[in-house]
Amino acid sequence: MESTITSDGVALFGALEVPKAVRGVVAFAHGSGSSRFSRRNNAVAAYLREGGLGTLLFDLLTAEEDRRDAVTREHRFDIPLLSRRLAGAVAWLAEQEPVRQLPIGLFGSSTGAAAALIVAADMPQHIAAVVSRGGRVDLAGDWLERVQAPTLFIVGGLDTEVLRLNKAARERLPRRAEVVVVNRATHLFEEPGALEQVAELARSWFLDCMPSRKSSARGHQGLDH
Repeated sequence: MESTITSDGVALFGALEVPKAVRGVVAFAHGSGSSRFSRRNNAVAAYLREGGLGTLLFDLLTAEEDRRDAVTREHRFDIPLLSRRLAGAVAWLAEQEPVRQLPIGLFGSSTGAAAALIVAADMPQHIAAVVSRGGRVDLAGDWLERVQAPTLFIVGGLDTEVLRLNKAARERLPRRAEVVVVNRATHLFEEPGALEQVAELARSWFLDCMPSRKSSARGHQGLDH
């Protein structure tokens, strides 16, 4: 379902897709220089939907901002801006009839992962789980200590500096957090089978952290962290 999301005072374009017997919904925060058309995120999103999870892929920047950023790179590392846009998308999701009663997960890539962690820290009542793919999670700064949602850091084994940053971030999270290394994968997980491993890890994490419809009906809010 093509949607227009008003967030941070601007209109952002996205697509919300909800499978039958939906269990929860995951909002994607793409990385530097990417968009809702990200091939990698769309591949992961399709796998999540096969597991009964709705997905929201949307642009964090307007078309004009994206054109300017392609030249100046001024927005892709503006983490406060990206966080505000993602927070607005989460608030929008919480009002949409097909998914408004469902737990929300966040899937962040590169700089989008920092935005996802900040939103999880700032909106704990909304966020059930976070997954980071090759995330620049260090850019979340002191927000890391406030993240309550269970968080999975997925990093390529050959992405050594990002792996170091993710391990350091994991130690700062006060609740459940794990780092999983995809062997022989680089930052973009372009190696054969690497992205499939990311998708499987992400789906398992979200499903594990989101209550079933039956338990939701009893008022259960999530895992005991």
